[in-house]
Amino acid sequence: MKHQYIIQSGHPRLLVFFAGWASDPTPFQNYRPAGRDYVVCYDYRTLENDFIPHGTYREADIVAWSMGVWAASHVVPMLDVPIGKNIAINGTPYPIDAGRGIPPAIWQGTLDNLSPLSLHKFTRRMCADTEAFHRFLRVTPRRPVDELAEEMRAITRMLDALPAPAFAWQQAVVGNNDRIIPPANQTRAWQESDARVTITGIAHYDEPTFKHYLQDVWINDK
Repeated sequence: MKHQYIIQSGHPRLLVFFAGWASDPTPFQNYRPAGRDYVVCYDYRTLENDFIPHGTYREADIVAWSMGVWAASHVVPMLDVPIGKNIAINGTPYPIDAGRGIPPAIWQGTLDNLSPLSLHKFTRRMCADTEAFHRFLRVTPRRPVDELAEEMRAITRMLDALPAPAFAWQQAVVGNNDRIIPPANQTRAWQESDARVTITGIAHYDEPTFKHYLQDVWINDK
């Protein structure tokens, strides 16, 4: 797993954002959560928990999106810092699952046919409409396709090897227009937890939603 600190200014609290598969910090680097340092985690070919220096922060808040929800479910319980609020967006702790995540046949088909063209189509399906897609293209990650295939294969291996995550999410946001992870599967997954579920009309990637949960929601929570 890779990480990049966007804000590292000695704030007593930290916002940790777990981005999705194929992500890097580029789409998320302009957000400024009030009163917090801010780090983006991505590239889940491995899962590490040593990116927060010991004794640096009083508390860490967690936001995770898409495949980042699964990654955070495993990493956050091992972090050396008290955990505050935590919010999952358009993802589940069971990312490749017929009833609670991406159906396995679709995941395998994506991997088998991964190419620059198929990635372009995937990106378009993440967005609600052409305008949102064009905005995303201005900040789209630039990771090589072969690296993204490695990430998918590594996630598949870890899903087989790791125990089911036990992290207790407080809040989950489900987008009814998500064309990547079926909304019904997301809802079904969260029904197995105590998370408070908010159902919205957003697509898988929704810029206003990230602005809210990576910036605005923290203005009155310093």
